[in-house]
Order: sequence, then C-alpha cells, then structure tokens
Amino acid sequence: MASLNRVILIGRLTRDPELRYTPGGSAVANFGIAVDRRPGPQGEREADFVNIVTWNKVAESCANHVTKGRLVAVEGRLQIRAYQTQDGQRRQVAEVIANNVQFLDWPREAQAKPGEAAPKESAKPKRETEEEISLDDSGFAELGGEEVSETKGD
Repeated sequence: MASLNRVILIGRLTRDPELRYTPGGSAVANFGIAVDRRPGPQGEREADFVNIVTWNKVAESCANHVTKGRLVAVEGRLQIRAYQTQDGQRRQVAEVIANNVQFLDWPREAQAKPGEAAPKESAKPKRETEEEISLDDSGFAELGGEEVSETKGD
C-alpha cells in the first residue's frame, strides 16, 4: 500500500527556536510558525499556528540563524503524538518533523526601517563566504542564510 506524508509550509516564527540535546548528544530544536490563511469573504485575516521540530545540524542551524518573526519555508512530515498528563488526561499534539528549513528573509536588523537609510552591504552574508557542511551520507546543511536540509531525522 502506498502512502505519502509530506508537509510544506511557509510562515513566520512565533518564538525563537529552543535548542536542546538528547542524552545521546543529538540536537533537537522546537519552534512555532504562523501560516496565513486566505482572507475570508469580509477580508479578515486568520493564521494557523504549527509546531515544528528539527534535529541535528538543521536544529543547530535554525537555533543559530533564525529568530521570532523571521520568514521560513519548512518541509517535512506530519507527526501526531499522544501522551498522558500528570493528572492522567490523555492528550494529542500535531507537529511537523522538518528535514528541510529555508530562511526566506534577512534578519530584521539587516532590513531598512522607515525613515532610515538602507542597510550596508556588509549586513547580509556574502555568498562566497558561505560554507557547506556535510552530514555523513544522510543529507546536507548549508549555513549562512539560505537552506538547511537533512534526510535522517529521528
């Protein structure tokens, strides 16, 4: 039986990534993004708030390069997890396990504010100084502002 579980979202971070390490030393970062819906008949704006989980080099890169308010594209799979609270209630949470995160805008301090001059060219990372980091045979991570990707996640 064929199946497909693939999610692609574009949205803004609702909080800074929280980076932690498992006892085995794997990096894991959690953050949320707000994904705008199409405007309704009266033009009202709504958004969906989605929890994102990243692992290893992708997690470290997100924690080091994106902050609340940044625009990102996330590609991964949907995971529904069940757990039990301390008072015995059963809960479920939906989250996207991301294996690819693209940074779609520059940090806010690099953008010009109304009434101010445009940022200096040095505020943005230069392509020729970016460095590719290899993740054994499982994927790749490109640091410096564009895209990080990993095929192996859990």
